[in-house]
Amino acid sequence: MKYAFVFFFFYTVLTYGSQINSVDFKRIKADVNFDLSQKKVYGVFKCSFKILKNVDSIYLDAVAIGVKNFQIFKAGKKGKLVKRTGIDGYYRKNKIWLKYSFKKGEEYNASFSFSKVNPKKALYFIDWDEVQGNKQIWTQGQGKNTSNWLPSIDDINDKIEFDLSVVFDSNYQVVANGKLIKKEDYFGKTKWTFNMEKPMSSYLVALAIGKYHKKTLNSKSGIPLEMYYYPQDSSKYEPTYRYSKQMFDFLEEEIGVPYPWQNYKQVPVKDFLYAGMENTSTTIFADGFVIDSIAFVDKNYVNVNAHELAHQWFGNLVTETTGDHHWLQEGFATYYALLAERDIFGKDYYYWQLYKYAQELLEQDSMGGSTSLLNPKSSSATFYKKGAWVLHILREQIGAKAFKSGVKNYLVKYSFKNVQTKDFINELELSSGKDLSVFVKLWLESSEFNYQAFKNVFLSLSKTYSDFLSLEDCKKDSSKCLDFLLLSDNPYMRANIIKRLEGNLPPTIFNFSAIKERQAIAQAMTSIPLKFKADYETLLGDASYVTREVALFNLWKNFPWEREAYLSKTKYLQGFNDKNIRVLWLALQLLTPNVEADKKKFYYKELVAYTSSRYGFDIRQNAFKYLYEIQGCNITCKQNLKQATKHHNWRFAKFARALFKRFESE
Repeated sequence: MKYAFVFFFFYTVLTYGSQINSVDFKRIKADVNFDLSQKKVYGVFKCSFKILKNVDSIYLDAVAIGVKNFQIFKAGKKGKLVKRTGIDGYYRKNKIWLKYSFKKGEEYNASFSFSKVNPKKALYFIDWDEVQGNKQIWTQGQGKNTSNWLPSIDDINDKIEFDLSVVFDSNYQVVANGKLIKKEDYFGKTKWTFNMEKPMSSYLVALAIGKYHKKTLNSKSGIPLEMYYYPQDSSKYEPTYRYSKQMFDFLEEEIGVPYPWQNYKQVPVKDFLYAGMENTSTTIFADGFVIDSIAFVDKNYVNVNAHELAHQWFGNLVTETTGDHHWLQEGFATYYALLAERDIFGKDYYYWQLYKYAQELLEQDSMGGSTSLLNPKSSSATFYKKGAWVLHILREQIGAKAFKSGVKNYLVKYSFKNVQTKDFINELELSSGKDLSVFVKLWLESSEFNYQAFKNVFLSLSKTYSDFLSLEDCKKDSSKCLDFLLLSDNPYMRANIIKRLEGNLPPTIFNFSAIKERQAIAQAMTSIPLKFKADYETLLGDASYVTREVALFNLWKNFPWEREAYLSKTKYLQGFNDKNIRVLWLALQLLTPNVEADKKKFYYKELVAYTSSRYGFDIRQNAFKYLYEIQGCNITCKQNLKQATKHHNWRFAKFARALFKRFESE
């Protein structure tokens, strides 16, 4: 076996543990190519590394990747070749082992070719089987998934400079981490070459390929902000990316540490797994957030935008050592996103969000689901929202000046390194001169959310914000809601109370004219008294797709004799990217006899078509739901539903499986 240079082994911590003390991978350079007919990725891989202690082998994480033509060189100008093998191999296990008598303090380079049939995770081929469709390739490596398509290191504590070169059809745009330093013709295609400069954890490697246009702005500090959009969505560029530059400039100033990467890119993709992902310098986000100005009122990208941007410092520049310290990433990103939104939308919005976070945490406590912020198995609510509350309270306790100084020192000291909670707390203790051990026990180690501290925040503020606490009484006794509604001047509180009043809305309810308050009326008044009919009908014209959708359904249900008029008025509305209004309209039209009877087969065909894989999963999910409700899911619909049960988006697949089981049981 002395000539066997590469072996694959199943990863177990007990057998191999971490090699972080044996080797430090410095740089990975990969030339990436694709065989689209087979959905296959392949290329040439090079890496450089320094040996930290004498070892006879090191490994790269790689899930079933085919490899060949290996070489190892000692680093240096002459680069002496020390090992070569021409053995080809395709193996099932999860590691590539480099076998050699590596010496402590020496630096080496290694290279090989790699290939892989369509990865199970991390790299997704979208719509390449569709005659029409939004053909894309994109990655999602969070966790330990990048090694499913690119040899890398799953251990987040080994930070590496990743430089990708990608060969692809010249009609497409390629986006990856770092700065595009070269774009050249390559045998009828185009080769994009990116340089990263600084190290990062492997899970933050990003690649997105699709047909895009882009606009570039420069931040106040001169960082290029590249914002991508589909060519057909040029009118949606501004509302989608609204406030992006303002938030970037705000966070640089608020955090006090310059943005650590060469540029910042944002790319929407179809059927993404989450809302967004903060890959280093390259955020990929769900194209459901590509919106027009009307949709901005209800479903905008601002919070996700700010959250993923904040991660460029908290998570990317400094990274947790283990999941025990996950709040250092998600809690910080949630808190700083909220600060950025406060800069845009004001204090009312900021404190309303804190209030909502608290309500979710208190509900979690009441259901016995609370865990410590330092528990790696804690819920998202704990990591994100309790983490944000911890930072808000901590800032109030030690003062804004000491807080900002401590955060800055923490980021500077641990730049491009991995951290634990004690590292952050130590910096805050130094900047404030205070012992934070009691704070740590109360907020970080305790599983419960501190209810009294939550109340004190609002009691210490003006009456406008302390009135939020009266919502607790409204929840217990809806008869008190009306008094609070008439007395409150906070729009967020009023909208919340209107929803709680439901059928007990006062005659003056339509005197409230704000979009969110009128939306709350639409949602609360499911049974519409005749005296409110004319006022309620005006909701169909509101600049809110949520309001229009709810109003259309409720009016159609309450006033059957007016159905034709309501359908006529809303016939050409589409709504969000998920076509929420159009899909509802089609279902209602099919349920309404004698209205465009000659066109019903065309409307039915359209609704069924929305279940196909040509469309995004959110459109498909809406279509499936309505076809199920109207008992109209035909053979084509059911075939599309069965196909959806294997969709890569696990939430959509879960929905499809549950619905498919209903059909089977009926």
